[in-house]
Amino acid sequence: MGFVVAVGVLAPFPFYYWLWTHPQSWVEMCGKGRDPSKVMAHVSHLLKLVQLLSLFSVSQNLSWPPSLYFWPLFAFGQFLNFRVYRLLGESGTYYGVRFGKSIPWVTEFPFGVIRDPQYVGSIMSLLACLSWAPFQYILLWSLGYVFMIHLESNEDPATRAKPIS
Repeated sequence: MGFVVAVGVLAPFPFYYWLWTHPQSWVEMCGKGRDPSKVMAHVSHLLKLVQLLSLFSVSQNLSWPPSLYFWPLFAFGQFLNFRVYRLLGESGTYYGVRFGKSIPWVTEFPFGVIRDPQYVGSIMSLLACLSWAPFQYILLWSLGYVFMIHLESNEDPATRAKPIS
């Protein structure tokens, strides 16, 4: 069970890595008339479901109310996620700039205050769930986000995709 759960928890990260490093392939695979960011969002939601089901399969002590630390971590983590999505929109959140879209630079909170706020928010939300899920899977999932933070910190504009015309 452990290996299968680990694979499920890590499922999205090879996909994200491939999209980040080979955006032109994704744009071409999506084809003309299909928004690569929207398609990425749909696939990402499916992969997020795989992650959540994997984590749920090994969850323990699903008691209510959760531990006291759950509320501030989860609430602020989700606030960061929703705020990032609200400011960047679907294309900004789902690699639009890598797919050749023009995404305006955002400086409103949390940008400029918290580096990589969406990933920080996701990690905070995961840490909130430590009373329910085994530490090793929370750590593994969080390390996937740390890997993506590192990968995305070195974006080369020359490797961005050219939109299909």
